[in-house]
Parts: sequence; C-alpha cells; structure tokens
Amino acid sequence: MVQVHANSTTKVIKIYNRMTVRQLAQQMGKKEELVQGLLIGQGEVINKVTDSVKIDAAELVAYDLDFNVKRLHFDTAKNEALGLPSSEQKLVPRPAVITVMGHVDHGKTSLLDALRNSSVAATEAGGITQHIGAFVVNMKSGASLTFLDTPGHAAFSAMRARGTAVTDIVVLVVAADDGVMPQTREALSHAQAAHVPMVVAINKCDKHDANPARVREQLAAEGVELEDMGGDVQVVEISATKSMGLEKLEESLLLLAEIMDLKADMSGDVHAVVVEARVDRGRGPLATAIVRNGVLAVGVNVVVGTEWGRVRNLTDAQNQPVKSAGPSMPVEIEGLKGLPQAGDDIIVVASEERARKLSEARKHRLEMQKMQKAMPKPVLQKKSKKELKKSKEEVSGEEGVESNEGEEAEANEEEEEKVELAIIVKADVQGTAEAVSEALKTLTSPQVSISIVHTGVGIVSLSDVDLAEACNACIVCFNTKNMPAPVEAACKRANVDVRHYRVIYHLLEDIGQLIVKKAPGMLEDQVAGKAQVLDLFEIKGKGSQNVGAVTIAGCRVLEGRMMRGCMANVLRSGEVIYEGKLISLKREKIDVDAVGHGNQCGMIIEDFRTFEVGDVIQCIESVRRKPKFVSSESGAVKIEC
Repeated sequence: MVQVHANSTTKVIKIYNRMTVRQLAQQMGKKEELVQGLLIGQGEVINKVTDSVKIDAAELVAYDLDFNVKRLHFDTAKNEALGLPSSEQKLVPRPAVITVMGHVDHGKTSLLDALRNSSVAATEAGGITQHIGAFVVNMKSGASLTFLDTPGHAAFSAMRARGTAVTDIVVLVVAADDGVMPQTREALSHAQAAHVPMVVAINKCDKHDANPARVREQLAAEGVELEDMGGDVQVVEISATKSMGLEKLEESLLLLAEIMDLKADMSGDVHAVVVEARVDRGRGPLATAIVRNGVLAVGVNVVVGTEWGRVRNLTDAQNQPVKSAGPSMPVEIEGLKGLPQAGDDIIVVASEERARKLSEARKHRLEMQKMQKAMPKPVLQKKSKKELKKSKEEVSGEEGVESNEGEEAEANEEEEEKVELAIIVKADVQGTAEAVSEALKTLTSPQVSISIVHTGVGIVSLSDVDLAEACNACIVCFNTKNMPAPVEAACKRANVDVRHYRVIYHLLEDIGQLIVKKAPGMLEDQVAGKAQVLDLFEIKGKGSQNVGAVTIAGCRVLEGRMMRGCMANVLRSGEVIYEGKLISLKREKIDVDAVGHGNQCGMIIEDFRTFEVGDVIQCIESVRRKPKFVSSESGAVKIEC
C-alpha cells in the first residue's frame, strides 16, 4: 500500500488529465528525478520529464509525498487557464442538468410530476421530497433535460448544495400564494455561490389568493435581477397541478441551455458525480450518479471517493439496464465494494489493482485526518468551589502577582452538568443519512451534546444493536424498512431504543423533546420570598464577650414564602449588604420550615446581627431550569436554554 501521511500543514496541489512529470514536480516543489522514480514505481512508463502522467498515478505519488490533491475536470475556463490545446479535446453538445429548488411544499416535485407525466409527490412522505431524485425529462420539442429534485426542508441544506455542485441551471420554484420563504433565500444563496444561471417559476398561480406581483417584488428585494425589471433572470408563471405555463418554462430552459452552449469532453478520462447512494439487500451498494464527461460503460474499474469496484450493471432513470451512459445522463451503478458518499467523484482506472490501491490510499489518508482532528486538547483540571475560593484568596493576597485564576474560578463555577445523547442514524440512502445527522447535531445544547456514533444505510442490523447497547445509544431510522424479527428481539433483550420516522419534522421534534427530557437543567438562583423587618429582638450571649448572642428579626412576608435553610440576602436601601444562611425560622415561637405571604415570623441569619427596621430579606432558592424545544413554521428547530 502507498505510504500516506497527514498533518495540519499538508499542502493541496491541483492535478489534471495529461499533465506532465515536470508540471507535477513543479506543483509539489520536488525534484523531477524523484517524481519520475516514484511514477515508475507505480508501474508507469516514463521516458522523459515531458511525458504525460495518468491522473490516478499522479494522485498516488502526491499522497506518497504527503500532499492532498484537487482534481481538475473538464471546464472551458480551466482548460484555457491550464493551456491545454483545443486539438486535444473532443467536445460534444450535452443536455443541461437542471436543479429544481425552493421552499418546502412550494410544488417542486409536482412540477417535475407534470413535466414527465408521472406521480412522484404522492409517494413521498407527507408529500415532501426527502432525498435527491435524478430524472431525464423528454420535452415535446425532442430535446432532453436532466432534472434534480432537491428537498425543501431546512435539514437538507447540504443536499441542496450538492445539487448546485453538478447543475447547469437552477429552477427556483416560489409559490404565488406564499412568497419568498427561508429555504427560498437559502436556495438563492446556493445558486449565487455556485454562479449558476437561474429561471424563476412562480407556481400555484391558479389559486384565488395567488399574487405573482408580490413574489416579483420580494425576489427583487433579495437582489434577483428579474428580466421584467431589466435583468437577465427569466420569470415564468405556472401551475404544476393544472399544467399551466409548462411549455413556456420548457422554452425558457431550452433557450438558456442553448445560450450556454454546454459541452462535454469525450477525449479525456470519464468523470461522474454521485448524487445519491443506498444499499439494496440483493444487489449491494448502489450509487446514483450523473456523468459529466466521457462515457461510463459496464465492465470498467472505478474509484468512487474512498470506495472502488467494477461496474457490473448500469440502470437508467426508467429502471432499464443500459450498457453505457453519456454526459448528463443519470444512472444507477451496481458493483461497488462499499457505499460511497453523496457528492463523491467517480473516476475510471485501468486495472483492478490500481483501483484497489487508490481506494486504500484515500481511506488511509482520511483515517489519518480523522485521528488528527480527534486528538484530545489539553484541559484545565476542574477544581472544587472550596479550592477555587482558597486559590482566589491566596492570589489576591499576593501583591504584584498577575493571575487569571479568578476568571478560571468564575468559568468553573458557571459550568453546569452536561450529558451526552448517543445516536445511531440509519436511513434509506446515504445523502439522507448525512442530512439527518447534520440536522441532529444542530440540536446540541449547553446541557445535552448530540454524539452521532454511527451512520449507515439500510435496515437495522444486529451489529447496530450491539453498538447501541455498548454505547447506550438510541437508533434513529429514517425511511427504512421494518426490522427482521431476530433484530427486533435483540433490541428488546438489550433494551435498545429504536425510533422510526418518515417525515423529518417528526424526527426533529421527537428527538428535541427527548433532549429536553434528558437535560439535567441549569442551576439558577431565584427569589422565592421577600420579607420586611418590622422589629428587632436581642438574645444576649454568655460572659463578658457576649458569646453566642443573636439578633432575631421580626418580619412580615411580603411576597412568596420564606424557607428555613435557604440562602438569604439582606437589602438596605435597595442594595445587598449581606448574604448568609437562614438558620432559624419561627412563627409564634414555634420552629417552622416555611412561612407564607402575609404572615409574621422571626428569623435568624447566620453570623449577622446588624439588622435595622425597614431592611428587606430575600429568600434565595436554587432551581433547575430545563431547556425548551422551539420549532418554526419554516421547519427550523433549536434548543433554547
């Protein structure tokens, strides 16, 4: 296996197809002879430093010399910047990849449903798209467009970002009766950050309360330069359910794609991107991918992120087997050894040995980086309150000595008990598992930290149950099938909490309430009662020194109740002059535990005798305040302490 290192200062180099040995050496700042020797060691035939290098061999050499890599795939601007002559490229037109984005329930899936005359929305939980779907839509004009339907819920921000990473055009769907909403703004930011051209589809224009003009004003306020207002962003008014305005939308998309003059490079290496991944019980790991350049064919060896395999079967969007897939075509790949991550690049390599070697090198490097991030940081030893007080007194007694011990004392005193909620996430596809994990992490609060100990795809297995039992974790399943009987029985024996969900709203709300229940609460001082001193009674002590003398404050309770044993503040003219323990509480000469509002009583406060008539005594009670789970109409959730 290739030797792989990783440290925090590792440099990233750019590698690309047909780069020479000299260019690779210059990128790394290494001697050409060293790089050439390492390439020969990888099995490459190199005669001179101007010979071109296979991109996967360049990546292995970079790892061996402790460099991270960024692969540059075909792009007109990048190729011009790299100085690659156009004669080396075989460019062919390709269909546009279009991502449909927008707020939850604004009609994204219904729009696709109308375009391809099928019914997807009805099969989604709650009518909300839970993960990315890739489809080819054949237009009436004979042209074809590849569509990505992305989720609208707040938890799936990362999945929408992946959609823009592989897209050419964004269709922003905004409901005419609802207007611009939080995920609409988020979709705008994703599209603008990726510099992707956009077409706005104002949906639900058939409704009686539709107001397209208001939507236009809101979009303009968000900085969208609409064509109606002198900009270049086309706006189309549609109704997905009534099939209104679809032909105009089709014309707008085809016009924009024609202006963009989209091309794919067929001369270089095959490049595809995973948009979704899942595990099928009969077929193993499956990856849904969109081909960017070249032709992906059955039988080739591929490396997908840190996984590898040999393409056994390819299935198109209609679930029909195909022998190859060209640019912009979504296909499902069968034959991988492991489950890749959504967003991983797919590359074709010459041999099974090279695929395995590259996969192992990437895995090793990833593990090294994870270990480095997981290295524990040095922490100050926590001191007890008595030790902190003594230390603070010692420091304050030393003249000319500077110390931050006081600050540490305050920080430690404020630190409250914190518990950990371990969770195992299982989902139907990899992208959904990632999105659910990220959404759950946002529920971490100062009192309860969320620890995602494992994420996986498919039904709950016996190994998941064993892991949950070992780390006292809760298993959260999203869109997964029912557990087999043996696994269900194992869960009951091990007392493992398994929760199944189909709608992300329900999942986040349920886990949020679980966090509130597990939270220990934060200790908080509050005034339980308030009394005013009406008279004073002196009890003399023994001997000439009056040892044991006490002053009893005769009071009337003004608010709440006074409790024996609690801490008390003595206030004079609105300022606290003493803090101490209420050691004695009597009513009509009888010791009592508490005295309520309106009643008179006698009180003794430890080590305090200088009461004055009119002083106010506050009874301070320490209570534990639990956090609150808060959700908004947009789907955003948080834990408020």
